[in-house]
Amino acid sequence: MSALLNEIPVLAEGELSSLRPPALWAPPEYSGSLEALQAKEAELSERLAGIAARFFRARFASSLAAEDMVVTDAILRGSPAVRAGIRVFTLQTGRLHAETMAVLEAVDKHYGYKIEQFTPDPEAVENYVRKHGLNGFYDSLDARKLCCGIRKVEPLNRALSHADAWLTGQRREQAVTRADLPFEEVDEGRGIPKFNPLADWSEAEVWAYLKRHRVPVNALHAKGYPSIGCEPCTRAVRAGEDVRAGRWWWESKDSKECGLHEQNIKH
Repeated sequence: MSALLNEIPVLAEGELSSLRPPALWAPPEYSGSLEALQAKEAELSERLAGIAARFFRARFASSLAAEDMVVTDAILRGSPAVRAGIRVFTLQTGRLHAETMAVLEAVDKHYGYKIEQFTPDPEAVENYVRKHGLNGFYDSLDARKLCCGIRKVEPLNRALSHADAWLTGQRREQAVTRADLPFEEVDEGRGIPKFNPLADWSEAEVWAYLKRHRVPVNALHAKGYPSIGCEPCTRAVRAGEDVRAGRWWWESKDSKECGLHEQNIKH
């Protein structure tokens, strides 16, 4: 045993061990001024108020992750017209992390608001699992997109079936497929306007807002998860990696969309 101990390398102070796990992503620090952040917050409030004034049945599709919690907080702490005019819902795919599900309870406790949940068609899920297996989405891009279609896109279609506008938490910085994301666009498939009120927000601004207003957040963010989807399709990312590197990590970065935002992908 002593011979084996003698073979263990001794590191000089400050030297990095190759055995040490890599540093994981952590929320960035905000370096701007409080005034600049307050201006951004005021603009967000104005955007939401404008949407609520223009539409009778606006809906916000929340993933329950960081960006979406900024929008959720701004809606639920907004004016009565905004809170009543923009309903918040989420897609309960059946494969979410326990930490993600816990956000629903946290929102209810913090704001006194129950986020509506839309679930996939059980028969469609059963047929997929029978044909492809529970985790068949790892086998091909087509199989993965089919799974997303069943668990996310079809429930979203139901959630928006009577909406006259919908909102997302997308940002331009998040992915190459979102680099040209506008504040307002048209969802051509559904024939309704679509809004991205955080399109021009930085990741640091998102986290500054969350901390400043003590917004409940998914516990996975503290474990290196900047972007969170279904449990088997999401992993933590290393410091310096793209914030969506942990989503469908086995695929090309150019395909990392689930179909909810098909217009993000330039064909």
